[in-house]
Amino acid sequence: MAKHSTYILSEDAKSQAEFYVQSLGGEILSVMTHGQLPGAQEELKDKVVNLTLVAAGTQFMMSDSVFEPLAQGNAINLCLEYTADDEARAAFDKLAEGGSVKCPLEPAFWGTLYGQVEDKFGIRWMITTAASAS
Repeated sequence: MAKHSTYILSEDAKSQAEFYVQSLGGEILSVMTHGQLPGAQEELKDKVVNLTLVAAGTQFMMSDSVFEPLAQGNAINLCLEYTADDEARAAFDKLAEGGSVKCPLEPAFWGTLYGQVEDKFGIRWMITTAASAS
């Protein structure tokens, strides 16, 4: 059995993590920089090796991409499912600040709210609500 973890490579992991905590609620649990490693290169000392945060009740990990340039894509979306419409709308609106709405958050034909947004860091999010138990 495996445990899934979302790991985000970033150009500025600290700023991006702070944005997610502000947008979705939560906290940064730990940050380790290259400067904390033995024999660290001076130009990398402030870059993040590993950062762990909780946002929207979900744990994420991040690091600065220092060994190769980032290539943003659309193959992976982070999906958050909320039980309350107002929480889904708040998260969607905050993630959209400085980003772009790919699909507005609105009632979908299957009976829940659904929308897609790309945040200002190029990460795509699907925001939805849980289907009501009938």
